[in-house]
Amino acid sequence: MMAKTKVQGYLTGNMGFEMNLDGHTLITDASEEIGGNNLGPRPKQLLLAGLIGCTGIDVMSILKKMKVDIEDCSIEVEADNTQEHPKVYENIHITYRFKGKDLPLEKIQKAVDLSQDKYCGVSAMLKKATPITYEIVIDE
Repeated sequence: MMAKTKVQGYLTGNMGFEMNLDGHTLITDASEEIGGNNLGPRPKQLLLAGLIGCTGIDVMSILKKMKVDIEDCSIEVEADNTQEHPKVYENIHITYRFKGKDLPLEKIQKAVDLSQDKYCGVSAMLKKATPITYEIVIDE
């Protein structure tokens, strides 16, 4: 039997929707320029935030199993918007930035590759719509 995910949203304000995700409240809204109340992030941006969260969990979990000690990590995602409606993201690029002493690039590369090629469900879904490229930056 296939596992289902269900999320419900309730109108709050003019265009905002409040959702409860496993006990966490999330509100999305439109900008004031188009009639919203700017109560929360734009829904499409949450796709990119979801990508960061998904691949970040994978990478940190894999590096922990590899016993790689990371001082800090940040992930940045940039995507081009199409000009025509529906305006969608294309050409998504992820920059993984790691900080630490004598970090093993091979292990970090393997963790990122495993996330992008095997484990990250958000990445797998978005790749069906647009190419995703990525790079790794290591700061001492």
